[in-house]
Amino acid sequence: MALQVLTVDDLEKFRVQLLTDIENLLNTKQPKKWLKTQDVMELLGISEITLQNLRNRGQIPFRKLGGTCYYSAEEIDDYLTKSKYTSL
Repeated sequence: MALQVLTVDDLEKFRVQLLTDIENLLNTKQPKKWLKTQDVMELLGISEITLQNLRNRGQIPFRKLGGTCYYSAEEIDDYLTKSKYTSL
């Protein structure tokens, strides 16, 4: 087994690389789990009335909290997958 010697310079390079990696992880934007009405309208390219109709027909599930509608990004993705071959 070969013996490797670490120098102070090696440790400094490791420290800098580790800090850079941690900073990159912290700055990575996580996708939203919950979308508001405006987000869904932009994503689907539809009006507020059309979105209301989709909610009323139960085609797009939502949760209401304090008068604001929230949509699960995963459920919106499922809706897009299901409606891929049909029109809104």
